[in-house]
Parts: sequence; structure tokens; C-alpha cells
Amino acid sequence: MVGTRDRVVVIGEITLPGVRRSVGSARGFVRSLAAGHPALDDMVLVVSETVANAVAHTASGLEGGVVKIVVLAGGGGYRLEVADQGAAGGRPHVKDEYAEEGTGAESGRGMRIVEALAARWGFRTDGARTVVWAEFPAPAAPAPEASPAPAAAMERGRGQVRGAPVSGPG
Repeated sequence: MVGTRDRVVVIGEITLPGVRRSVGSARGFVRSLAAGHPALDDMVLVVSETVANAVAHTASGLEGGVVKIVVLAGGGGYRLEVADQGAAGGRPHVKDEYAEEGTGAESGRGMRIVEALAARWGFRTDGARTVVWAEFPAPAAPAPEASPAPAAAMERGRGQVRGAPVSGPG
């Protein structure tokens, strides 16, 4: 998908204030751009988690902070990117499920969710900023079923293919 020779284009980007209510705006933004993609629900949950993390754990959540969301398309799939304003050198990572917070903790599951739902994810630095990305390829189209040649099908039953009428009612 992204990172291949396929043409990759930005299909939308938005900069939101670094506040919790921006998580819902990010979900709506992705939902509107990726409507119809088979992994839409996963993309919406991933953008929700990454924006929430940016607001909670980086300078984006400070007074005047912002979070930028970019949606790219290429090769039939999508790539989400969420850029924060920096976390004083901290970087996103999947927390050990047996860490001191335990499995019943109120936080610490965001990147585990991203890891579980995205085909691939990672981050890159851009100065003090961190850009978290996640990819969602479209599934390969199923191979078409083998069907008899049209003439052979027509010989089996006038106007019928495999026992079904060629045209519908009306």
C-alpha cells in the first residue's frame, strides 16, 4: 500500500485543537473520507486512540496545542497519520500488558489497539513532533468463479444460466 510504487495522494487533512472533544471530530473526519472502506470501523477506532494519546501525552494537549490528522490513499488502501506537538522525547509504544499498571488500568491500551487493528503502524519524528501512522489495505478482490462459456450455458436452458433466468422481473 503506502510506500510502494502505487500513487499515494492526500485525500484530506485537518488540524484540530489539542482538546478531548477533538477526538470525536477526528472520528467524523475519517468516517467521511473513508466511507465504504472495509476497515472503516478499525480506522475510526485507531484515529480515536491516536488523537486521544496526542492530547493526553504530548504538548498538543497544552494550552493552544493542536493535532494534525492526514488521510492518504493509494493501492486500494488508506494510511492515517496523526501528528502531535512533541512529548519531550517520549515516543509511542505498546505497553507491556503485565506492567505495573496491570490489565485493569484506565490507560495504556491505545497503542495495543492500534497494533491489533492496523496492518502496519509506526511513527516518525519531525523535529519535536511525532507523527504516528497506521495502514489499512483494502482486501484483495476474490477470484471470479469459473463459469461455463456463455454458449454452453445457453444450450442447457434457453435464456437461463445455471438454472436461473438471465433477466429479472420487469
